[in-house]
Amino acid sequence: MPATYAETYAASSSDPEGFWLEAAASLAWDKKPTCAIDDSRAPIYSWYPDGMLNVSYNALDRHVLAGRGEATALVYDSAVLGIQQRFSYSQLLEQVATFAGVLRSQGVGQGDRVLIYLPMIPRAHIAMLACARIGAVHSVVFGGFAPKELAARIDDATPAAIVTATGGIEPSRRVEYLPAIAEAMVMATHQIPAVIVAHRDGFAHEPADYAGGTTAWHDWDQLAAGAEPVAAVPVPATHPLYILYTSGTTGAPKGVVRDSGGYAVAMDWSMRNIYGVGPGDTMLTASDVGWVVGHSYIVYGPLIAGATTVLYEGKPVGTPDAGAFWRLIDDHQVDVFFTAPTALRAIRKADPHAELLGNHDIGSLKALFVAGERLDPDTYEWACEKLGVPVIDNWWQTETGWPIASNPVGLELLERKPGSPTVPVPGYRVEIVDGFGASVPAGEEGNIVIKLPLPPGTLATLWGNDQRFIDTYLATFEGYYSTGDSGYLDADGYLFVMGRTDDVINVSGHRLSTGAMEQVLGAHPAVAECAVIGVADALKGQRPSGYVVLKSGSEISEDALGAELVAMVRREIGPVADFREVRIVEALPKTRSGKILRKTMRQIADGKPYSVPSTIEDPAVIQDLLPFLRPAG
Repeated sequence: MPATYAETYAASSSDPEGFWLEAAASLAWDKKPTCAIDDSRAPIYSWYPDGMLNVSYNALDRHVLAGRGEATALVYDSAVLGIQQRFSYSQLLEQVATFAGVLRSQGVGQGDRVLIYLPMIPRAHIAMLACARIGAVHSVVFGGFAPKELAARIDDATPAAIVTATGGIEPSRRVEYLPAIAEAMVMATHQIPAVIVAHRDGFAHEPADYAGGTTAWHDWDQLAAGAEPVAAVPVPATHPLYILYTSGTTGAPKGVVRDSGGYAVAMDWSMRNIYGVGPGDTMLTASDVGWVVGHSYIVYGPLIAGATTVLYEGKPVGTPDAGAFWRLIDDHQVDVFFTAPTALRAIRKADPHAELLGNHDIGSLKALFVAGERLDPDTYEWACEKLGVPVIDNWWQTETGWPIASNPVGLELLERKPGSPTVPVPGYRVEIVDGFGASVPAGEEGNIVIKLPLPPGTLATLWGNDQRFIDTYLATFEGYYSTGDSGYLDADGYLFVMGRTDDVINVSGHRLSTGAMEQVLGAHPAVAECAVIGVADALKGQRPSGYVVLKSGSEISEDALGAELVAMVRREIGPVADFREVRIVEALPKTRSGKILRKTMRQIADGKPYSVPSTIEDPAVIQDLLPFLRPAG
């Protein structure tokens, strides 16, 4: 393939058929595809329609057969339990093949769905890869989701089995899983034939507590003791690998469907060309297997690449301190680290001068990648200075499964621009259009769209609802996927993502980006993180309102800080922003994956009915914010 980014991007755009057929050649196929793109159902496209493979085989068996069975596949590091465990590729393959036999023994077969509700333990990897091994379709639900949310996913995916554990461990508490599952099963219409439970010490409930009903509750280890290992089953490349539900505040959950062949190719290509990771390298992705980042870059990507993946059960701060990530890099000789900007901001707030970094040797680290929330320039500069490695923002979505824009380290390390995730990744033909679908000039903000077809590995459809897929993503701008984000491409082709399109506010007829205002606020030395929302205003339509969290040790009054921030916004954006309102708060409401709940904040501020997403990290933060957000009276 061409060596430089520019050549590679041009090849992917001018000849996507040839480009992605060549990329597919790196994998092990039971039947090699002769066609890359199937457009017979456009605007719904599929990839490698005549190919057959198994993703579990590509993640495990082929590395063992190539003589790398003793190489480390998975490192489990639990800060909450104080233990570390390593699995070679041969060991992980043995456990996956055995658990595939367990699933078979419970009647799970090709095409059946399996709901996985597990904490950050190795059995999450094992369960996911075992499903892929027999052609079952897994749907991982973040451990700790409320019964109502579980029930909605049970009724949508209609799984043949649930795989879970007795509970999850937080720094200050233990979360019992089995009562939540039992309650969800009562609430759901669909009946679950079997629940398979991994035992963890210290929890009150066991499978035996739920015996006697129509659902069979089993202990994982007991079933595994009598299970026969199962060989990988070839499936069509278009066969669903998993369903991953997006978390919204309204409506039924949307089940993003990922195919097998296109996703395997995207993981293989992105690991080499974006992240620069291959056999012998170690990747630490500090996310959760319940999120898209965890699916792609804790589980499938590193293993398909033949690398070592680190599974971390802990927090960026508090397990035991803000040096947790640096300890992980040191202990496991991590080459590439991937986390969320929110985690970096939490570390910076607790340890502004990165003093805890001095306790660890992070010399193995080659690059830090971040995604999930905007990487503000101030946090970017802090991370660059303290870590001394390239800090790479990359932008993508649950729907896309892998980066839309990034700095392709494996291809060519490009110049970085603070505030930008760099350039569109080969395969993604990114454009900026106005509300009518017309292209806008470089530097002008508009809707970020991607020309169809999307590259391999992106969503194939929504589970059981092709029309909802079309209506949600493809109908707004004909021939394009609508990302729902606004931003601009500069004269050099660098993408700047300013926020969701509903975070563009209208102040006295002027369309302004709250993301741009947040960048200004985040540059203040006292500000750890911030959010700007548009609040309804009878005179001006909307007015911007800022909420900031201070860094540890900052001593500045709200009046003084407010005056400085207002002056900064007036200087950087102009008086047209009419930015006058700043409040200091203890915390901002976020999802567990680190996204700030700006929409919920805006609904509260406007006095409208609001719903708190099930993915919220700490519901108490909303309650604490009510006095700041609710209009007087």
